[in-house]
Amino acid sequence: MAEHADALSPLQGTVVSVAVSEGDTVAEGQSLVVLESMKMEHVVAAPSSGTVRRVGALPGDTVERGDRLVTIEVGVVLEVRREEERAEAGGIRPELAELLARREKLRDEHRPEAMARRHGTGHRSARENLADLCDEGSFVEYGGLVVAAQRRRRSIEELIDRTPADGLVGGLARVNGSLFGPEASRCAVLSYDYTVLAGTQGQMNHRKKDRLFEVIERMALPVVLFAEGGGGRPGDTDGASVSGLETEAFALFARLSGLVPMVGIAGGRCFAGNAALLGCCDVVIATADTNLGMGGPAMIEGGGLGVFAPEAIGPMSVQVPNGVVDVAVADDAEAVEVARRYLSYFQGSVSSWSCADQEALRACVPEDRRRVYDVHSVIELLADTGSVLELRAGYAPGMVTALCRLEGRAVGIVANNPTHLAGAIDAVGANKAARFLALCDAHDLPVLYLCDTPGFMVGPEAEEAALVRHAGRLFVVGASLSVPFCTVVLRTGYGLGAQAMAGGSFRAPLWIGSWPTGEFGGMGLEGAVRLGYRRELEAVEDPAQREELFQAMVERSYASGKALNVATYFEIDDVIDPAETRQRVCSVLASAPPPPLRTAKKRPVVDPW
Repeated sequence: MAEHADALSPLQGTVVSVAVSEGDTVAEGQSLVVLESMKMEHVVAAPSSGTVRRVGALPGDTVERGDRLVTIEVGVVLEVRREEERAEAGGIRPELAELLARREKLRDEHRPEAMARRHGTGHRSARENLADLCDEGSFVEYGGLVVAAQRRRRSIEELIDRTPADGLVGGLARVNGSLFGPEASRCAVLSYDYTVLAGTQGQMNHRKKDRLFEVIERMALPVVLFAEGGGGRPGDTDGASVSGLETEAFALFARLSGLVPMVGIAGGRCFAGNAALLGCCDVVIATADTNLGMGGPAMIEGGGLGVFAPEAIGPMSVQVPNGVVDVAVADDAEAVEVARRYLSYFQGSVSSWSCADQEALRACVPEDRRRVYDVHSVIELLADTGSVLELRAGYAPGMVTALCRLEGRAVGIVANNPTHLAGAIDAVGANKAARFLALCDAHDLPVLYLCDTPGFMVGPEAEEAALVRHAGRLFVVGASLSVPFCTVVLRTGYGLGAQAMAGGSFRAPLWIGSWPTGEFGGMGLEGAVRLGYRRELEAVEDPAQREELFQAMVERSYASGKALNVATYFEIDDVIDPAETRQRVCSVLASAPPPPLRTAKKRPVVDPW
């Protein structure tokens, strides 16, 4: 007797269609009947191969769960129809084909004319920059299918072709994963696309930013923003909004300050809203042809302030020396390289490093105590080879702020520069140092002060720059540091300036040492002698004898204040061979406990200025 198999109804429903008749041969898994239940269609497949002997339902019939729909006499059937179904399954269905076609239009190759214009300016496209920055295959885009909110003005076909991603490419990625692994290399990236409506900020790309900024905050992700663009876009027509001032992007992005490292990159023209986002970042990197301002030509002209070419607004000749730009670079490729390098300091330590012969440090400070030297040479010798990244190099030259590595560990360096005002701390120098200290503290980088200062700058001109307040800022921020920090006095350590280079007191650092060239006092030796011994000096009538007495007093003061003598009073922790500096600092920093894992901010913000 032949074996039979029944295809049973899996649920209560209505028969929509029956694909077989009595006598048909079917293959196991082949579709027999389609049922509808709760507006959804369900396929009943053949339980085995064979010949249909009974069809128990017709289209329109209502069936119950378990009803016999088709009875099959089991047998071997050539699976011709199954092969046909497999061929159909391997093809591109219409909805998938539509998606793939839309994705294709996001590619730069789909817009050759726009790319030619872009490359003609010496810049790469948004997607080219992100591809260079992100680890291969790691980028997950958000909102790539979005188009500009201009459906009342343009056809959807034109919007798809001309406004891909509404001019903002953004998502999640990994950066430097080969060095630090998948967890430490997590990152978010966003880039305005200048080839789409001049990189302006439209309704839809504002919504994309809002979404991404919320994800960044939730996941505590470092962020890199390419901010090139012309600011707000007046031409969007969709949606109900008059002023657009309810936009959340600026508040959401600003709220990230102090929580995660924020890197901003500008290239070409960056005005208004784009510049506002850039100004919130911890570090600003800009190409040589960047023009950066809170208002572009149209806004300036609209305000009745005159007609200016874009190139006249905020060029690098202005924005580098005034401190707006932290790192000036030649082009997009260098900007991406610097961004990747900057992020690395906040991603962990590296195991492979080298350094210069440390004995070379012994010759950095001249034997003549009044001869200047460049402290940059000290930093380069002291740090791991090739690891130094100076920030705001063109601003406040009397104070050097740099990120580097010591034995693979990321460290922030604050150093006086004797080639400018003999290393005296002026208002802009105090501001620059205080802001850098807050940046390091916010993101758990230890700090090394390299002190060589005669103190704070004095005089009427210095006070015109609000030095009292800026000096106070350096003290307040220094005293609030929670990261371990050390101070090494290279030569002069006088007065309040020296204390400021030690977190406010020589007892504040985890360790404070001096090179043998160090000299200390409540103020500069010459000034102290002239002030403290004025009567004695004025009592000597002969100018030559007076000068001889003055020099003798200075020499006695120097002998009293030199590092070896100060160490005997335990006002500093030690005097060291300059060649030992690196080893001492690394050992002290290694003795500090690692920073705790944080899920919230340590500091409310990193002051943008």
